[in-house]
Amino acid sequence: MLRRLGNAIHIVWVGLIVMVFALGYGLVRLGLLIGLCWSGARRRRVVARWNGWSLRKLLEVLGASFIKMGQVMSTRPDLFAPEIIAQLKRLQDRLPAFSFARVERTIAEDTGKPLGETYAEFDRTPVAAASVAQVHRARLLDGREVAVKVLRPNVRRQVERDRSLLLFGAKVIALHPRLRRSDPVGHTEHFVNAIHDQTDLRIEAENYRRFHANFASWTTVKFPEVLAPVTERVLTMEFIRGTKIDAQPEARKLPLAEVVRRCMFQMCFDDGFLHADMHPGNMLVDEDGRLVLFDVGLAKHLHEDVLIQFIDMGKCLTMGTPGDLVAHLRRFHTYMGDVDWDALSKDVEVFALKFRAQSANDLDYGVLFNEMFAIGRRYHVRPVTDMTLVLVAMVTSQGIGKMLDPGVNVFAHVARHLVPILMKRNERVPETDAARTATARAGA
Repeated sequence: MLRRLGNAIHIVWVGLIVMVFALGYGLVRLGLLIGLCWSGARRRRVVARWNGWSLRKLLEVLGASFIKMGQVMSTRPDLFAPEIIAQLKRLQDRLPAFSFARVERTIAEDTGKPLGETYAEFDRTPVAAASVAQVHRARLLDGREVAVKVLRPNVRRQVERDRSLLLFGAKVIALHPRLRRSDPVGHTEHFVNAIHDQTDLRIEAENYRRFHANFASWTTVKFPEVLAPVTERVLTMEFIRGTKIDAQPEARKLPLAEVVRRCMFQMCFDDGFLHADMHPGNMLVDEDGRLVLFDVGLAKHLHEDVLIQFIDMGKCLTMGTPGDLVAHLRRFHTYMGDVDWDALSKDVEVFALKFRAQSANDLDYGVLFNEMFAIGRRYHVRPVTDMTLVLVAMVTSQGIGKMLDPGVNVFAHVARHLVPILMKRNERVPETDAARTATARAGA
């Protein structure tokens, strides 16, 4: 009863915060439009900076779940002005830090001994502060330099309240019969449950170990090594120095883009275990030129049935015929009522031709997925909620691709990667020009 009351109060509080921000934003925006006598271009830059600052501050006040959405938005320079992106990037690792006294208390409570008995050195100022935790440089008693991640106070309860709010919104959306077909409640629940998992750092430690095993043979990708102590609220790991992926010289961008693509393809299609939070704040290039990935609390394991479905969907989108995509829908999806499969096939053909030839700069996964869901709603095809985090991961990582190699045809690279996987699994390779080209390149 008390928890329900707390959730209701949280919903009212969020509504009040949004109203106050909207009122303040409107007044200042009006003042800027009336008071600025600069040229149109200069006025637009000032207004864009104000828009970005207001949006960032609102997301910061609303908390972890909303900050996570802002981090995804920060990877999309194709959708937002540079001034807005600059503000949203601050949500990646430059949020306000909580006090060092709370850090000491958390470590002492979770390890059962004072901080000084676990770490020989411990920097009071964090090197990064994000939505769920902040990271401090430290040194173990054996002299090894480490990064110590400490959970924000009360963040789990805040995420639980955000979950209630977002699910309430999804249920309101689901009242619309047409929108209900996209299962907004199921997708929202899947997303917020994944964010909730980030509030237990033992899960993140296990994710690191799994990624280590999956990428053990790679010389171009690295994940920090997990060290003791690890608790629900404290995670100790190898400290790695490097430069942000969005601060690389031009000569490094194309090779890095290839590494990011291959890394994402292996996660999605080979391992069925992917990092769903690959924004620039979670990626470094170390002194040896390796791509370093961290903050792996938001990860998704694709069970074998979902992995097969995702591989088949990738095949259909990148090199299949409209008939292949219709066969995919028949094989893997449930649908409500009768479906006009001939009409669906025609819409799918238009959809495939529209997106397949686009470069990374022109291709927008958000638009692609929206149109996929729109076709599904039109023909009463129900989406699979297990794919929610995969779509989030792809939209987030696409921002990196647009930044590093905007001219590449992503679909061609996906097709090339999928051909050997399809052959290994005894799945049919389509008889299309795109498939034949991919097969030739895969064998080269």
